[in-house]
Amino acid sequence: MSDRKILFIPIYNCEKQISRVLQKLTTQVQEVFDEIILVNNLSTDASEAAAIEGCREHIKIKATVLRNRQNYGLGGSHKVAFKYALKYGYDYCLVLHGDDQGEIEDIMGHLKKGEHHKYDCLLNSRFMPGSLRRGYSKVRTAGNLVFNLLFSVATRRLQWDLGSGLCCYSCKFLLSGIPNRCSDDLTFNYTLQLLASANGVSQKFFPSSWVEDDQISNVKLFRQTVQMLKILLAYICCLRPSSLNFSSKSKFTYDADIVFQQSV
Repeated sequence: MSDRKILFIPIYNCEKQISRVLQKLTTQVQEVFDEIILVNNLSTDASEAAAIEGCREHIKIKATVLRNRQNYGLGGSHKVAFKYALKYGYDYCLVLHGDDQGEIEDIMGHLKKGEHHKYDCLLNSRFMPGSLRRGYSKVRTAGNLVFNLLFSVATRRLQWDLGSGLCCYSCKFLLSGIPNRCSDDLTFNYTLQLLASANGVSQKFFPSSWVEDDQISNVKLFRQTVQMLKILLAYICCLRPSSLNFSSKSKFTYDADIVFQQSV
């Protein structure tokens, strides 16, 4: 089955890592996609310049760098990319975070086998059997496992990871509008998986490798934990969780400007 795929890379203050991410996109990987878009959420460092230079040096297919007009958050950057994918008629949108923690090769075999045709959401897991973690503390691992269990009980689905940084979504799922009701900040993936589960969206997890080296985390653990508990409580207490709206910035239209584009 032939389909059009777009690779979306969110970037925020990752000037040291984004060049490595683009360098890892081999010719074989690039051939799978029709376009690569990088969405800069108003980075305060030189991430945007590094992304443009990396595209010129390493990318041989159509590549576009977008700059958000406002700080929409990580979730908001996803909404910018999803809006772009739908506008230009793509069938699938693959997400790869720009901080060089995940490995795109972990999902390529699943795409080759056509598993993205069977599931609306293909999600990586850092914690299921077969996954590898380097530089990830035991405390954070334990915390994630606890929340995976809590979310699994709440959704009655096995949730192997709540912060997937490597995944593939069908644009049919994006067109449903469910992602637009997800949060705009770093809790985007948590709310997405809750709403996807509540609405019966098909999903599959796959094991992946994960590295924490020179990355600067934007996660404040205590605040993030409180937010996750609030989100989970809202889901559990809601009579119709499928209709929940976690988006706190619905006034945004999630517009972005093209600051760089190269054709094939």
